[in-house]
Amino acid sequence: MKYFTLLMITICFTACIYPDGENSKIVHLTSFSSKYVPARDIDIWIPENYTPNKKYDVLYMHDGQMLFDSASTWNKQAWIVDNTMSKLTKENKIRPTIVVAIWNITELRTIEYFPNKPYLLLSDSIKNHLLPTSPESDHYLKFITQELKPYIDETYSTYGDMQHTFIAGSSMGALISLYALCEYPEIFGGTACLSTHWPGINKHNIEIPSALKNYLEDNLPSSNNHKIYFDYGSETLDSLYKPYQMMVDTVLLRKGYSEQDWISKEYMGHAHDERSWAKRFHFALEFLLKKEHAH
Repeated sequence: MKYFTLLMITICFTACIYPDGENSKIVHLTSFSSKYVPARDIDIWIPENYTPNKKYDVLYMHDGQMLFDSASTWNKQAWIVDNTMSKLTKENKIRPTIVVAIWNITELRTIEYFPNKPYLLLSDSIKNHLLPTSPESDHYLKFITQELKPYIDETYSTYGDMQHTFIAGSSMGALISLYALCEYPEIFGGTACLSTHWPGINKHNIEIPSALKNYLEDNLPSSNNHKIYFDYGSETLDSLYKPYQMMVDTVLLRKGYSEQDWISKEYMGHAHDERSWAKRFHFALEFLLKKEHAH
């Protein structure tokens, strides 16, 4: 409890709250500290009419600076998650949910997002050319599960349990989301993996997706209480993904996943960018956060 008190004192001086264009709001935390990874900014999207008198689901997302405001992103694109969440909530299609957007640190993004245990399955020749150092993904997930999630659950009125806690991302962010589900199946009840970057590096090499597949064979959580959403486009970098996604899909079939708990879909004409992810993110949200599961 002492840790959270100190943390909240630190954050209250660096947080700002601003409207997101709807009647919801975004709380921005500057330099959220961690003993596992370097400090980074966090955005917390709070739905309209939030009240501590009821409980909320929580969706954790990576590449947080790309999720809300296209005016501030490097490529002038964004997922517009706030608009999509507000729309689906008003239409009663999803459960009331808080979104926690974890900003990346550009120079650390690849080593924090590349799954460590599949990395250990690779040959030395691949490892030597894949990353500048060994992955920090295990530390990054400790930061989320042991520091960030406890802070969110203490600060806001959340369910906190696995059935109401989800994680999502795109590209390398999809890889770390899937890894989080496998490493912490007691914490995350589902994941959305958009344009999963199965090659691991920007060229064709079957060893990396094979290592990821072998890891999933041994670590994929039960389909009885977990949900997984996969998708990919047909243009730019996404054009590489179909054969690898089909390979991974065979693992989910063998593990007993069905259309009730698993989606894998191709979107023709969609590219590897925020504009494409924004167009289809609502499908992932409706799948993970279906209203009929509300308490």
